[in-house]
Amino acid sequence: MTEQTYDAIVVGSGISGGWAAKELTESGMKVLLLERGENIEHITGYVNALKAPWEIPHRGRLTNQIREEHMAATRDSFMHESNANYWTNELECPYVEKRPFDWFRGYHVGGRSLMWGRQSYRWNRFDYEANAKEGVGVDWPIRYEDMAPWYDHVESFAGISGSLEGMEQLPDGKFLPPMELNVAEKSVAARIKAHYADSRRLIIGRVANLTEPHNGRVNCQYRNKCDLGCPFGAYFSTQSSTLPAAVKTGNLTLRPFSIVTRVLYDKDLKKATGVEVLDAETKATQEYKSKIVFLCASTLNSAWVLMNSATDVWPDGLGSSSGELGHNVMDHHFRVGASGDIDGFVDRYIYGRRANGFYIPRFRNLFGDKRSYNRGFGYQGSADRRGWDREIAELSIGAAMKDALTEPGPWRIGMTAFGEVLPNHDNRISLDKNTRDKWGLPVLSIDCDIGDNEKKMRLDMMNDAAEMLEAAGVKNVTPYDSGYVLGQGIHEMGTARMGKDPKSSVLNKHNQVWDAKNVFVSDGSCMASTSCVNPSLTYMAMTARAAAFAVDALKRGDV
Repeated sequence: MTEQTYDAIVVGSGISGGWAAKELTESGMKVLLLERGENIEHITGYVNALKAPWEIPHRGRLTNQIREEHMAATRDSFMHESNANYWTNELECPYVEKRPFDWFRGYHVGGRSLMWGRQSYRWNRFDYEANAKEGVGVDWPIRYEDMAPWYDHVESFAGISGSLEGMEQLPDGKFLPPMELNVAEKSVAARIKAHYADSRRLIIGRVANLTEPHNGRVNCQYRNKCDLGCPFGAYFSTQSSTLPAAVKTGNLTLRPFSIVTRVLYDKDLKKATGVEVLDAETKATQEYKSKIVFLCASTLNSAWVLMNSATDVWPDGLGSSSGELGHNVMDHHFRVGASGDIDGFVDRYIYGRRANGFYIPRFRNLFGDKRSYNRGFGYQGSADRRGWDREIAELSIGAAMKDALTEPGPWRIGMTAFGEVLPNHDNRISLDKNTRDKWGLPVLSIDCDIGDNEKKMRLDMMNDAAEMLEAAGVKNVTPYDSGYVLGQGIHEMGTARMGKDPKSSVLNKHNQVWDAKNVFVSDGSCMASTSCVNPSLTYMAMTARAAAFAVDALKRGDV
């Protein structure tokens, strides 16, 4: 084997790419892992993780430079000075918005596995059946039973903490001990359970933070600084988990600053032969050969690679024969819910900063409930006591105000719903060859929006939240809808969907590109629908499943 020839090439090192590298190297394959950005080393690369707030130059506030370099990302509130370096410089990597779309990217080793919210839920059987039953999009070529052992597999390695609930709409998994609801959340949970005769339930979130030592990693320290990288390895990321496992095999070559510009395709062999790479630092071009290619560059970027791999066979890109490549972009719509005040518990406070919240699983359009829209939503939220930054109108100045602010304020609770977005062929991305990035490559043009189904759902997402809080005795309940555009959920999916028919899908049931069976796509691109739960656990399971198939297929000579 020469330096530039491998058994497998994995494009992208985020949640999916890390899993592909781990599974393939552990099977004995020589793997090249390509990442377009820098290598952030575990522990030493998390430069702000152990700093106190006063050690950050602007105390975490966004500077004008950050706003200029991250025009889309700073539209929302999650970015701050301490983690801005993890997010992509949009002056170097622009995109075109035909309709508003907030695209959040992390171009470095680990990708968004360093910044994700870590909420980890299995899909249920209804999720995999919904498209077929409703005549929406295309039918999934797999079912929950196909995925269940792979959920077991990835949960057991990654370390997911959660409670066993026995709820059909939220399947239990291989969990570490759960984190604990606080006293106010327990009170609200008990009242919701009683009021709705257990048809609605508030539970602790299922999260990829360790509650006990696991696989050589230590448990969560309750610092809630996860978006800075965790020096303790207490939450799942490529750096803390899958990359060390892949390196341990001796079969991995990691190459950062490597922009994959296209998949190389041999039309006589009818298969891919490798990839073309543009060095992000030198701008030199190089080809790497392999027997199989795994595209795990993220939903929109994997589609970009396929579209930029156009040949005279497929002028719209590799995998475009169905006419679905780049279409059916989805996300989770949110920023709608309710909040209010909780009386009592003035003698109780919170210890530590729990890196988690509560979850209320989906209850709409299930078990006999029927609404004027399809699918449903779940809620994420938390309760806490207000701190020194609260407003006290009666004590607006002087010593009395200062004294009051040394004591915790009243308890508050809030929740936001995450709703399913239906696949829609008209929600699409395409190459804009008139707009180029720093390296002279065409950028993506994004043309997407939510539809009537989601708009109808949002009314229930808001009103149901307010109703539940009021039923639980919460005071001064305020429903809200802050507005939403696609992308804000940072759960983009679709663009290269799986299906049963090559005429209506890009991938088959094994995540293989119909047009090139030795190319696998196992990140969010492959999704034929979104469920309403966070998708990353499903990406992990889907990737592990596809990797196992690829290894066996290669041994059989089928790819």
